[in-house]
This record gives sequence, structure tokens and C-alpha cells, in this order.
Amino acid sequence: MSEGDRALSERDLAVLALETRAWPAPGAKERAIRERLGLSPTRYYQLLNALLDDPRALAHDPVTVHRLRRVRQARRDAREG
Repeated sequence: MSEGDRALSERDLAVLALETRAWPAPGAKERAIRERLGLSPTRYYQLLNALLDDPRALAHDPVTVHRLRRVRQARRDAREG
């Protein structure tokens, strides 16, 4: 079975789900990352960045993945600009 044939893991789905929420206060998202996923924010963002390049994530939630890709590209452009 190739990588493209496998479903996203529960953790991958949980990472994408966190990105669909609006966070009411500074630190709330980081707290949720630690409490719900048991990950450091740094590790979370590493996983998220990899998911943005995963065709399975795009197929699962194209709106969120496209939005986050645009944000990522804007940050890259700002650093290079």
C-alpha cells in the first residue's frame, strides 16, 4: 500500500481540526495542543507543516489546507522580501 492509499492518522485529523477553530485568547491554542494532543507547540507546527504538503490532508479538508498554505507562503514571502 502506498502512502497515498493510507488514511490520515487520528493525530493528523486532530491537528487539522484544531486549525479550523478560532481561538479566543492568546495561549488558548497552545494549551489545547498540549492537553488534547500531548505535543509541544513546536512539534505540532512541524506536523502541521508536513500535513500542508500531504495530498491526503488536501483531500480531507481542502479549505483549511489551502488557507494555511496561503498563510505559509505569505510568511515566506515576507521573510524573503
